[in-house]
Amino acid sequence: MKALTAQLKLELALTLRNGESLLLTLGIPVGILVFFSMVDVLPIDGDPVKYLAPGVLALAVLSTAFANLAIATGFDRSYGVLKRLGTTPLGRSRLVAAKVLSSLTILGIQAVVIVGTAFALGWAPDLAPLPAIAAIVLATVAFVGMALFLAGRLPALVNLAVSNAIFLALLLFSGMVFPLKKLPIGMRHMAQALPSTALSEALHGAFTDGSVAGWVWPVLAVWAIVAVALAITYFRWEPDR
Repeated sequence: MKALTAQLKLELALTLRNGESLLLTLGIPVGILVFFSMVDVLPIDGDPVKYLAPGVLALAVLSTAFANLAIATGFDRSYGVLKRLGTTPLGRSRLVAAKVLSSLTILGIQAVVIVGTAFALGWAPDLAPLPAIAAIVLATVAFVGMALFLAGRLPALVNLAVSNAIFLALLLFSGMVFPLKKLPIGMRHMAQALPSTALSEALHGAFTDGSVAGWVWPVLAVWAIVAVALAITYFRWEPDR
């Protein structure tokens, strides 16, 4: 537990001190929420903030637990930081646990800021908290696993490009900033297999009428299990030579 606690404190300190990380995890989601709530450009019926607030929360999970983590860990690996961690009692499983707990802590801060901003914009949700929390936790585990798998296998610059490409694709095809029903039907069915889509749908349901579609839970659970298993199995402390 001491190794896990020490690594968790380190992860939090590094994230909160990093201006680029704060921009990605707080600045961009809040900026999207404010801009698209005030400018009527999205194909959304009714009050934009009612749709955007759950979607932006899902975006915050994606940016924190996947994009930011994958990129930062990839460069730590290339600089030899992870090689030094590999000589400690931390181990792969505790590293994954520290990353998950750190991401959830940062997400708590993000949620307070995003929800506060949404309330200021006139948001009045009909909240079902337990499904929302369960979906966020499962999605965070899945995204952390995906991030560590990529960061632990790819060279830093390749990982940077791949992670950004995946982040952009998941943002566009997951119903976070515009409704999933606007996609062509074939693409819509494929998008429903993504963890980001399942998270977005769960949060929209939990914040709108309290109901969450049943297909969301197996999608999130499978991604969480598979992604963490891949990260633990294939993560490498040292860059490939």
